[in-house]
Amino acid sequence: MLEINVELVKNLIRSQFPKWQNLNITPIEKSGWDNRTFHLGHEMLVRLPSAERYASQPEKEFEWLPRLSSYISLPIPSPIAKGTPTSDYPFSWTITRYIKGKTVNRERISDMKDFVYDLTKVLKEIHSANTENAPIAGQHNFYRGGDLNVYHEETCNAIKKLKDTLPSNKLSEIWDTAVSSRWEQKSVWVHGDVAVGNLLINKGVLCAVIDFGSSAVGDPACDYVMGWTFFDVHHRKLFFELLDCDKETIERAKGWALWKALITYDDEISKYTINEILNESKI
Repeated sequence: MLEINVELVKNLIRSQFPKWQNLNITPIEKSGWDNRTFHLGHEMLVRLPSAERYASQPEKEFEWLPRLSSYISLPIPSPIAKGTPTSDYPFSWTITRYIKGKTVNRERISDMKDFVYDLTKVLKEIHSANTENAPIAGQHNFYRGGDLNVYHEETCNAIKKLKDTLPSNKLSEIWDTAVSSRWEQKSVWVHGDVAVGNLLINKGVLCAVIDFGSSAVGDPACDYVMGWTFFDVHHRKLFFELLDCDKETIERAKGWALWKALITYDDEISKYTINEILNESKI
């Protein structure tokens, strides 16, 4: 992976956007994996893909975020400028407006029920955006919104690997149910990575949705994983009632949550996710 640091960003700004070269540059608190993000002064962010597999994200976001913003009532990233590759950094990169807020956790939310309402509202807005000429889910966004079966082998291998830790037969049954249906309706815009790190809270309420790098057009099920990655059973029920999802879409959403949790099983969110999925299956 590329070494992306403050010095590199300073050089890029100095050579391509000299009007901002005197602004202070500092890494943000939680920079993410697909991209490295830095504060540029107090009102802007610099966002750089961390590897070639993420290199298409700046182009997509620069083109489509201004169009998507007209459908979404909460702030989303607003591109200001697009940088070009150099001998020191081989990918396109972007400068966006800074959105004030902190990433979601339970302690920062004033009222979980209100948070569920706000999240479902913004998801519906994303899914209602005009899809004309929009990028179709595929390799460029890791198939978010595409056919969940693309991860069948990886998921089955993960279940086998964890068979001494987790109930493999039950997880296989849940997975098989998830991949047994397809989205038969009109394709919609999907964010592709609706997770606590990509949702911002300010004064206790949801204030922004960020990181549309995995966005595309397809099946909205991938955007509903918060049902198991973050919510408890009661708020999950409300979440899906407000979304008015059919049973098959909910099962595919569960499959997306299960796939990611299995391949990253060592972290806290993954263990919480699998526990929620397994406990739900007992009800």
